[in-house]
Amino acid sequence: MKHLLTTTAALEVGAGLALLTVPSLVFGPEIDTPTGSTVARVAGAALLAIGVACWLARHDGQTPAGRGLIGGLVVYNVVVVAVLAYAGTALGLSSGGLWPAAAIHAVMTAWCVTSLVRSRRFSTSLR
Repeated sequence: MKHLLTTTAALEVGAGLALLTVPSLVFGPEIDTPTGSTVARVAGAALLAIGVACWLARHDGQTPAGRGLIGGLVVYNVVVVAVLAYAGTALGLSSGGLWPAAAIHAVMTAWCVTSLVRSRRFSTSLR
């Protein structure tokens, strides 16, 4: 789980800093309204917090807290995939990063689920 949490930390800190500093770089010029920029920056702060939590917990993957963090990441990644897919299909948004971001979050979902299943098998074999 160390590699999963380290990778998640790097991705989310990078995305969070990008959203905090230049939201239009991530979402395009459409986001350049006071409301859009504010919401994007709040999302950036949340991503930065997720990244920091993953970085600090990277050695704790087998603990209940580490597994809880990864469980939360499953929810986060599934919801992000759903929101991005909806934005691309139903809303017709076509940002160049939309589908790659959805794919990355789908892969991260699978990695998180796989890690939780392996962790559960490991922890039950120790009993």
